Amino acid sequence: MIDENRDFIPVKLGIMTISDTRTTADDRSGDTLAARAEAAGHIIEARTIVKDDKPSITEQLKAWIADNEIQVIISTGGTGITGRDVTPECFEALYTKAIPGFGELFRMLSYDLIGTSTIQSRATGGISGTTLMFALPGSTGAVKDGWDKILVTQLDNRFRPCNFVELMPRFGET
Repeated sequence: MIDENRDFIPVKLGIMTISDTRTTADDRSGDTLAARAEAAGHIIEARTIVKDDKPSITEQLKAWIADNEIQVIISTGGTGITGRDVTPECFEALYTKAIPGFGELFRMLSYDLIGTSTIQSRATGGISGTTLMFALPGSTGAVKDGWDKILVTQLDNRFRPCNFVELMPRFGET
């Protein structure tokens, strides 16, 4: 439930499309994610397309984690089970805390739409230091599901009973 008595706080996002074939001209899933995030009131601080290989993905993730202007990283692509799908391994290697409920909820919601094919998704979420990180599958449908059914509310500080935004100031606690 959205508490309209609270002021909305936009977050700054880094959006990463992971693909060996996509370009800025045909990055439909990245475009879909960016459009939805901006429509919700968030700021796209950075956006890029990265090749589907561990060094490229990891290097970009580390750069954005180190950038204090990026609070949330959301990727699209590379979460399947083929040999080139290495996004979850890159994300999980950098987590200081995993958020297993993100992937579990994503697959649960996807089941209603694609049935047992949802088990092929390795969508994942976690925190690295003070940066939230979410890896979504590369289809526009998966991006819509992940954003519309999970992230749009969890990245809205007005969402009750709790959300990620109100916890962000505490991510660096020791």
